[in-house]
This record gives sequence, C-alpha cells and structure tokens, in this order.
Amino acid sequence: MRRMRPAVRVGAAAAAVCAMVAVAAPAGAAESAPARQAAETCWATHYGPQPPGALTASGELFDNNADTAATSLTRNPQLPFGTLVRVTNVANGASLVVRINDRGTFQQTPAEPKCLDLTDGAFSRLGGVLNPDQGHIVVTQEVLG
Repeated sequence: MRRMRPAVRVGAAAAAVCAMVAVAAPAGAAESAPARQAAETCWATHYGPQPPGALTASGELFDNNADTAATSLTRNPQLPFGTLVRVTNVANGASLVVRINDRGTFQQTPAEPKCLDLTDGAFSRLGGVLNPDQGHIVVTQEVLG
C-alpha cells in the first residue's frame, strides 16, 4: 500500500491543479476571438456603376453584389484586406458583415465622416436607396477581425 500512496498524492495534486485552472480560466477563454474594436458611427457610401472586369485594390475581380467594402486610404490605422466588419444601418437596424477587399480615395472628415464604400448589393441589403441615389447611410461599423 505504501507504493500506492505517492501515486494517489500525485493524482490528487494533478486533480487539484486542474480544478484551479478550470476555476481561474474565464468561460470560453479557449474559444475567444480576436479583440474587437468598439463600434464607430460614420457614413457608408456605395460604389455605383463599375466597368466589367474591374479589379479591387486587393486584386480580386470586383463583384458589385458581394458583401465587400473599401476603406478610405486616409483611415489610420488601415484595415488589412480580409478584415471582417459588422455594418449596421442606424436608421433601421439592418446589419451584415462585409469583408474589406479594396481601398477608396474618399476622405473621412468631421463634416463628411465617410468610413466605408460598400458594393451596391451590400448598400441595398442595409436599406440604402440606389435610385434615386441617397448618397450615404449612417451606420455603425464594428471591426470583427
């Protein structure tokens, strides 16, 4: 029996350590996603007509119906290509996730806080009106990663 005691003690110690780790670790810590940035309110515009075969700044073939967007070249820091952003229309609560695949030449200023240039499809799905063109919608954007 003496030979079993050390094994029992090691087993008990290991169980105690596991219990402490389980208690100390927050729920879902192993599944935690990259840190999200707080939602920011700004204007989302849309591309409008694009020539067939147009490419985005990331080199993808432009699809004016995809859930993709361009960020301003003046944005600091720039969002890397492939970044996912949840965009929510403040007026109606419609929301979707877009993927950044382009850069825009528009500027974000206090008078015109333009943050994203959405495809026409994404703009419409958020409730934006293309004809007659309403120009922009007020949205919140949340960088998901």
